[in-house]
Amino acid sequence: MKCTVCGAQMRSTTSDLPFKTSDQTIVILKSLPVLQCETCAQYLIENAVLGRVDQILAAVDGAAELEIIRYAA
Repeated sequence: MKCTVCGAQMRSTTSDLPFKTSDQTIVILKSLPVLQCETCAQYLIENAVLGRVDQILAAVDGAAELEIIRYAA
């Protein structure tokens, strides 16, 4: 797959990404599988992975300001 920003090749890798789930809560998902550009660091999350991310974020307790969760498919 080609990067939509610079046109370079995208490669499969893992990354730690933050998601803001409310005004007070941020969730960091560790080892999230993404496609990342080799040149400009633009990334894409595939639909199947994004569906699982939605499930994980929906189950987060909003009482904590910061929560770190390891992604598991």
